[in-house]
Amino acid sequence: MSTLASNTRRKCFISYHHANEAEVQSFIQAFDHDQDVLIARGIGASMSGDIINSANTDYIKAQIRAKYFRDTTVTIVLVGRETWGRKFVDWEVGASLRSTATSSASGLLAITLPSAANQTGRQLPARVSDNVNGEMGYARWWKYPTSAASLAELIEEAYVARTSRANLRNNSRDLRSRNS
Repeated sequence: MSTLASNTRRKCFISYHHANEAEVQSFIQAFDHDQDVLIARGIGASMSGDIINSANTDYIKAQIRAKYFRDTTVTIVLVGRETWGRKFVDWEVGASLRSTATSSASGLLAITLPSAANQTGRQLPARVSDNVNGEMGYARWWKYPTSAASLAELIEEAYVARTSRANLRNNSRDLRSRNS
């Protein structure tokens, strides 16, 4: 493990489907509050309706980026059984991959939640999948971390990818207009 990863707590936006709330809270409790690996940020309960009333996808991404991502550097998508089809997860990932005049695009990593680990036909949200290509993509898809040290390494790799693999970032897909 790198020295940087063991000493630096990155501010991470946690993107997830609300049906996985209990597992997400356990993740945050374990790795933010108990282990001090990351500083968790997220939208939470405000995602119950359309958070930005607009059909303009560039405006939606800009507003999400400005309101919820301004001080985060890595987005962690916690992947449950239905996360792949959730429009708000897509919007969050789309916003996090966008560079603006005031903030750089975030690093991106996906982590499968324990409840979905043995699911056959597991799927990533399409925009995340666009960025995962084994060792050749901008982002990576990982199993649930077994230790604070392993999560710190994953976060640090995503953080470094913001510049080292920036040319591989793919945010060209239209935003989802509805849940599947």
